[in-house]
Order: sequence, then C-alpha cells, then structure tokens
Amino acid sequence: MSAATFLKELRHNWKTIGAVAPSSPALAERMMEAAGVWQARRILELGPGTGAFTSAIADAMPHGSDYVGIELNDTFVQQLRPRFPRLRFECADAQEFDFSQTLAPGETFDAIISGLPWTAFPRGLQESILNNVLPHLAPGGCFATFAYWGFHQLPSGRRFRSLLHDLTHGVETTRVVWPNLPPAFVYIARKG
Repeated sequence: MSAATFLKELRHNWKTIGAVAPSSPALAERMMEAAGVWQARRILELGPGTGAFTSAIADAMPHGSDYVGIELNDTFVQQLRPRFPRLRFECADAQEFDFSQTLAPGETFDAIISGLPWTAFPRGLQESILNNVLPHLAPGGCFATFAYWGFHQLPSGRRFRSLLHDLTHGVETTRVVWPNLPPAFVYIARKG
C-alpha cells in the first residue's frame, strides 16, 4: 500500500487510524514472536490497516490456519483483500462484530493481534472492544498489541494496561523496538 494512500486516510480518519506511519517490519516481527503466530490455528487481527502486521502474520502462520481481520476503514479493506486473497477481511467495528459469522460453536482464536490505537480511545470504547473480543480467545491463547513508548504513560495508556490486566491473567511487555516510528513495545496478555 502506498504512503500516499496511508496519508490520505490518516488525514480523513485520524481518530480511528491513530498512527503517524505504518508499523515497521521490526515491530511486526516482535508482535509475531510475542503472539506465537507460528503455532496458531486461528488468528484474529484487529485493525489490520495497511497490512504491516498482516504481511508478517501471513508469513508466520502455519499452513491451513484460519485468519480473520476486522478493519473499520473500508478503503484499507478493499486494498487488503486482493493483496491477501487467502485471508478473510471484514469491514466492521471490533466492539460490535458478531463472531458467530466466523467461528463455529466452541471455536476460539489462539492468537489475537491488535493494531488498534488504544491510547486514542475513551475508556468505554476500550472496554467494549475487549469485552467483545477476549471471550473468543482460547484458554492459553495470546492477545498481543503494541504501545508507543512514552504514550503508554498517558492516562489513557495506563488505563488500557490496567483494563487489559484485569481482563486477562496479567500483562507482560517486550523490549522497545527503537526503529519503529515512534518507538514501540508489545503488550502480551494470556487467557488462563
């Protein structure tokens, strides 16, 4: 996806994109390692955006795994579908998505990768998304998302980490990925 497309969408939808640039390959690699994508049978990506993490997921996921990407921005969805024809993309709000469309009864996701701008969201939206998504994470499954270094200390960043900690069995962090713009690290939360 071109930088021009990203910047155009950022200008029109800055509240939902929440990034100044697509995530770096180094951050994408750190996310895949943290989430254990190489061993996941079912993978959910929240906010695939321009596909920075999607490309890394497609490279790392085992043959025969299932993938669903939920993206609010229709322009991004229309550009992702032809780039990744074997993956499924839904244009929807993560807090309202009906998972019965993608999961059979009793099925869950082994890994959830999130590119959503959590610190840009009010508490109610953070809660709504996590309350809709986390029940579909398998026991022992991993929820991985990133935070921009420094931004995680903002009130909304601290609130998100606390909320994630309350809804899972604790939150770990990785080392900072300095080559990302801005530098970022990964939160790893597991479901017991």
